[in-house]
Amino acid sequence: MARTGQQLRARTAKAIAKGGSGGRTTTAPRSDLGDRLRYRFDNSMSRGTPALIAWLTVATVVLIVVFSVFVTVLDLRPESDAPEGFLHEMFYSLLHALDPGTIGGDDPSSWRFVLTMLALTVAGLFIVSALIGVIAAGIDTKLADLRRGRSIVLEQDHTVILGWSDSIYTIISELTLANESRRKPVIVILADRDKVEMEDDVAAKVPDLRGTRVICRSGSPMDIDDLALSSHTSARSVILLAPESSEDPDSEVIKTLLALTHGGADGPNIVAEIRNPTNLEAARLVGADRTVLLDIRETVAKLVVQTSRQSGAAAVYTELFDYDGDEIYFLEQHDLGAQTYGDAVLAFEKASVIGLIEDGVPTLNPPADTVVGNRTLVVVAEDDAGLETEGRSLVGPDLSALGTAVAAEEQPTHGVLIGWNERAPIVLRELDHYAPAGSTLTVLTSFGAPAVPALEHLAVSVVAASTTDRATLEAHVVDGLDQVIVLCYSDHLGVQAADARTLVTLLHVRDILGRLGSATPVVTEMLDDRNRVLAQVAHVDDVVVSGEIVSLLVTQLSEDRRLEAVFGQLLGDQGSEIYLRPAEWYVQPGREVTYATVVAGATARGETALGYRSLSLGEDDVAGFGVVVNPAKSQTFTVQDGDRVVVLAEA
Repeated sequence: MARTGQQLRARTAKAIAKGGSGGRTTTAPRSDLGDRLRYRFDNSMSRGTPALIAWLTVATVVLIVVFSVFVTVLDLRPESDAPEGFLHEMFYSLLHALDPGTIGGDDPSSWRFVLTMLALTVAGLFIVSALIGVIAAGIDTKLADLRRGRSIVLEQDHTVILGWSDSIYTIISELTLANESRRKPVIVILADRDKVEMEDDVAAKVPDLRGTRVICRSGSPMDIDDLALSSHTSARSVILLAPESSEDPDSEVIKTLLALTHGGADGPNIVAEIRNPTNLEAARLVGADRTVLLDIRETVAKLVVQTSRQSGAAAVYTELFDYDGDEIYFLEQHDLGAQTYGDAVLAFEKASVIGLIEDGVPTLNPPADTVVGNRTLVVVAEDDAGLETEGRSLVGPDLSALGTAVAAEEQPTHGVLIGWNERAPIVLRELDHYAPAGSTLTVLTSFGAPAVPALEHLAVSVVAASTTDRATLEAHVVDGLDQVIVLCYSDHLGVQAADARTLVTLLHVRDILGRLGSATPVVTEMLDDRNRVLAQVAHVDDVVVSGEIVSLLVTQLSEDRRLEAVFGQLLGDQGSEIYLRPAEWYVQPGREVTYATVVAGATARGETALGYRSLSLGEDDVAGFGVVVNPAKSQTFTVQDGDRVVVLAEA
C-alpha cells in the first residue's frame, strides 16, 4: 500500500515536471500557412468598410487578369474584334466585368468567346453587387453615427445646456429671445438621450427658434470625453440642469461640475440647479467662482411667499424674469455721475433706474440723495441694445399732484396653506419674516405629518383632512383671510396626480371665495407647465408658480451672472422688495398725471417706482391683468380707486 502511494507521487511529480496537469503536456499551438493567411485576412476585415472595398478591388483585378490571360493564350477573341495588346484586352475584360451591357456588342460568330465573356460578366455581377452592398452599408453606418450625435461641435460664443428636463423648453425659448440681437446664435444640448429624439422634442415644443440654431449631441455630461463634444470651453455660458428622473440629481450635478472645471478655473459662466439646499456647500467648493448655483427648492418657496402677499406681484416677477417684455440690465457708460439717485430715476424716457452697483455689490432703491458717481446703474428696459443711447425724459413731474396719504399700521394676518411638500417649511419661514405679531396660519394637508419649524411671529395650526373635500375647505377657507396658498403633493404623488389634486382644490377654493365675495389672493403651485396653463384663470390673484419661473431665472443668470445678487434681493427678506401699494399714496386720486409724477411720488416716500396696476386696463396691457412694468415717463393716466403702484420698498 505504501509502495503504491510512492508510485503515485512519483507519477504526479513527473507530470508536473513536464508542465502538464493530470499527465497532459502544454505545447505551443502550431499553425500552417493557411491558418496564418486566414488570421491576417480576419484582421484586415475587422478594419471595416475600407478593407472590404480593398478586397473587392483585388478580386476584380484578379478576375480581369485571369480572363484576359485566358482569352489571350487561347486566342478566343475574333479577328475582327482583336484588341491592340494585352492592356487593351484587360480594359475590355474590365468593361465586361463592370457593365453587363458590354456583352451585347460582342461578335456572336465565336461561341467560345461569347461564353467566356458571359462567365466574366456573371462573375463581375457578383463582385459589383457585393461592392454596392458594402458601400451602402458603410454609408448607412456613417449616417447612423451622425444621427447618434457623436461629432464635436465647432462653435464659439454659444450657449451649452447639459442634461435634460421639462424645463429645457422654456430655457430654449427664452434664449432665442435673448439671442435676437446676436449674429448667428447657437444653442448646444448635451444629454444622455437619443439625438433625433431630442431634436424632434425641441421642434415640437419650441417651433419658433427666431434664427437660433439648436444642435443636439448624445452623451453623458459627467464624462469628460463626452463633455468635450459640446466645446464648452469656447462657450459663452453653460447651463447645468438637475435631471428629474435621477434618484440623486444633485450628485450628478456636482459630478458634472467636476468635469466642467477639470481643465482649470478659467472658462465660461456656469449656472447649475441644486434641488437640496444641503448640497449647496459641496457644489460651491467644486464650482468655485465660475458657477452660479440656483437652489430650486428655496427659490420656488420664496416666489410662492412673495406672490401670495399681494395681488399682482406674480405678473411683475414674470415680466422681470423673462425676455418677452422688459427685464433687468446694467448700464455702465452714462453721464449721470454728478446727479443723485433721485434725479436718475427720472432721467430716461423708456427705462427705469432701480438701483446702483458699486464694487460688484448691487443696492436696490438706495436713498434718493445718493450721488451716482461712477457707479453702474441697474435699470429695467425692453432691450439692452440701445440702452446707452436711450432718450432722456423731456417731461418733468407735477409736484403739486403728489399724494399725501399715509400707510396704516400693520395688522396681524390670517391665512391658509393647503397641501404639503419639501418646500413647505421654507414657505413657513419666509412667511414668518413678513408676518406681524399675532398672525396665524392654518396648514391643511392630506398626506404626511408636517414638521413645522420654529417660528417667531406666525402661529401655525395643522389640520389633517382631505384637501379636495368641499366641506373641509368651506370650514377653513372663510371670509377675512389675507392669503390662501395651495401647494402640490410632490413628495407623495406623481406629477400628474399631484397637479390633478391641486387643480380640484383650486377650483373649490375659487368658487368658495367667489360666493363669499372675498378678494383674498390665491397662489397655486404646479409641477407641470401644461397643467399650469390649465389652471390659469381670469384674475391676477390666481397665480401659478412652477418650474417655469426657475427656468426663466436660469436663463437670465446664464446671460449675466451679476443678476444673481439682484434676484437675491428681490426674493429675499433683506433690503427692498416688490410691493403693489395704493396709488393715492403717490399721486392725488382723480387727477390726470404723467408716470413721471408717479415716479417722483415714490421717490418722495423713499421708494422706487417700477410700474403700476390699473383696473381700467383689464387684460389689455403688457404684463397681463392690468399690470404695466416700465411705462414711458410721458404716459398719462387718471388714478382711480383700487389702482396700485409697483414699487421697490422696504417693509
